[in-house]
Amino acid sequence: MDFFPVIVGHPVRNSSRLIPALILCLLASWPLGAQNRPLRTTDAEILPPGTLRVQVGFDFLQDVEFPLTGLSGDLTSVGVIGMRMGVGKMVEVQLEGAVQNFLSVKKQGTSFVPVSLASTNSARDVGDFSLLTKIRIFGETDHRPALAMRFGFKMPNSKQDRGIGTNSTDVFAVFIPQKHFGKLNVFGNAGVAILQATNSRFHQNDVLLYGGAFVYPLHRRVNLVGEVAGRHSTRKITVDLIGTESRSQARLGFQVFAGGFQWDLAGIAGLNKADAHSGFTFGVTKDIHVFDYAKIK
Repeated sequence: MDFFPVIVGHPVRNSSRLIPALILCLLASWPLGAQNRPLRTTDAEILPPGTLRVQVGFDFLQDVEFPLTGLSGDLTSVGVIGMRMGVGKMVEVQLEGAVQNFLSVKKQGTSFVPVSLASTNSARDVGDFSLLTKIRIFGETDHRPALAMRFGFKMPNSKQDRGIGTNSTDVFAVFIPQKHFGKLNVFGNAGVAILQATNSRFHQNDVLLYGGAFVYPLHRRVNLVGEVAGRHSTRKITVDLIGTESRSQARLGFQVFAGGFQWDLAGIAGLNKADAHSGFTFGVTKDIHVFDYAKIK
């Protein structure tokens, strides 16, 4: 997921050093709230208005396949970024993606698009970033779960000739129920995505999105978290639809609250043929108070 000129262009040298420094300064300043990392399934909660949640992580996936380009190998994602901003009592805007992806190529099979690799055994590219909006429909009560809706689109930042991305624009929407059972917090995602088929003009694949996750506190500073999440193609993947196949992961890990941050670590197991055999993710999260919502109403 490709991001800003600071990453992909030829930035002023002082700017490339200043921006990471500013982010680190912001992360060191404000109190922490409840979090989503290392899960991909989103919950139905909305951040307090004026609060920015910054999440930065690192992913490693072993033996992942990219059918569009015929490449397979170990994928490392550096700078897996998530930003969430509460802009109203019922609305939240989000940005998420990866600053850079590195693929250590183990196999190179049939490619359906021209590929230009940096070397014979490696590929790299910026990741695709997504812009999203989450709206809470109603809150949780004793007799019903909370319900929210999340929708957005993925930008075509990565280039298919780099071997990793599909260079496609995708749109998606999910409903999000959430319910607490004592200490256990359970939430899920169910919706659809329209995936552009890079290998053929005027083709798309409409896939089902799903996710089921839980958070359980083992200690006041430690949560056990887990999920199964992904997408399912109801259509047979033909040459025209290569790159839109089913994808799914299971994750199990921990959230640890220490030093004013949330630290997270989770193991990953792929559940479909093209998914990674195994992997892990870790990261850090911080909430930042950006503005006072009451004063600008």
